[in-house]
Amino acid sequence: MLYDRARTYVEGGRGGDGCVSFRREAHVPKGGPDGGDGGHGGDVVLVCDPSLRDLSAMRHGSHFRASRGGNGQGKRRHGARGDDRVIPVAPGTEVSGLDGERFDLTEPGQRAVVAQGGSAGHGNKRFASATRQAPRFAERGLEGESGWIELRLKLLADAGLVGLPNAGKSSLLARMTRASPKVAEYPFTTVEPVLGTLESEDRQLVLADIPGLIEGAAEGAGLGHEFLAHVERCRALVHVIDLASEDPIAGYETVRSELDAHGGGLEALPELIALSKRDLLPEGEVDRATDEWRQRLGDRSLDVLAVSAVTGAGVDELRRAILVAVPPEGAGEERAAPSPHGARAGEPQFEADHRIYTPAGNQGFTVERVESGVFRVEGRGIELLVRRHDLGNEEALAYLEHRLGEIGVLKALRDAGFESGDEVQIGADAFDLHVG
Repeated sequence: MLYDRARTYVEGGRGGDGCVSFRREAHVPKGGPDGGDGGHGGDVVLVCDPSLRDLSAMRHGSHFRASRGGNGQGKRRHGARGDDRVIPVAPGTEVSGLDGERFDLTEPGQRAVVAQGGSAGHGNKRFASATRQAPRFAERGLEGESGWIELRLKLLADAGLVGLPNAGKSSLLARMTRASPKVAEYPFTTVEPVLGTLESEDRQLVLADIPGLIEGAAEGAGLGHEFLAHVERCRALVHVIDLASEDPIAGYETVRSELDAHGGGLEALPELIALSKRDLLPEGEVDRATDEWRQRLGDRSLDVLAVSAVTGAGVDELRRAILVAVPPEGAGEERAAPSPHGARAGEPQFEADHRIYTPAGNQGFTVERVESGVFRVEGRGIELLVRRHDLGNEEALAYLEHRLGEIGVLKALRDAGFESGDEVQIGADAFDLHVG
């Protein structure tokens, strides 16, 4: 079974805590602070692996977590960075990430960070200043990003074989390539896309046999609707029509209607018409039907060819027509399109030493009076600042109050009626704030 969809929970590693430490050396009675910083948490990273065929590996683990960063130590020793959790995925995987991010992994080695590790906490050495020479507090590391992501595989094929069930797509694929799809006399023999390689003297193309489409496929009828998305990456379609069927014209219009209803650019793809099973009709009737189809479709199709997978008649002509329909220029460039957060193999990766949260708009926070003597402050930057500090540590609390004053939170609180000693709620924390 082809696993082309998956939903999984990802969680970046927590950042390591900073260290509170002081130098303790012989003959140095007043050694200064020397607590090191924690290490950044590891990231959850998807990597495009050409050895994989589908997303079946996701079935064995619905949760993927990166390692947390190491805590800082004395003598200004920083904690180790947490190990990344690397998840290999098949080429053609599209990802709906956290916060609406989207990634498209098509090139071998291409990477996408789907959950960043948490920032590390600074050790007390970072807080030493002329007026604060012996800080006895450090920052905590922050949690990494976490949440559910959706993955969907869209096969990387240059051309797709589409048509009604039992139109002869699998037989044609087997005749033109070395693929071995299941072939039988009953409909819906193909229950998942099958890939084959079409070879010429100087290039190769990948053909995809898409399970048969029936009326209503775009709304979920039949089997083919589940795999219509795989056709989106194709650069040409080969519409296979059973020439010996009762009403081949109606069959063609049914499939075209489903392609148009699905959208995704399928309606605009160049199309070749392959009239299959020509061996079941007299030669004169085959020629007449081919001419009629060419006149009927006109510029709507690149060409109309009658073929037989049994005798091989017309197969070479179809092979050449497919090679012409899919030009060699930029065969890989259209698929490359790395996401803003993805990077190709070999490109250097840099990690910021710290993040700066700059208030924007309404200073990046809001102040609300909950009840008498209780105020709530909301804002991502402010909440992260509070989470970094131990509110039970008097020095840490004093530093936090100083920072809130610099950012403008204290002024906004006073404007809202705040008085020294009132309770302030920020995120999950609440504390009495005493200011002069």
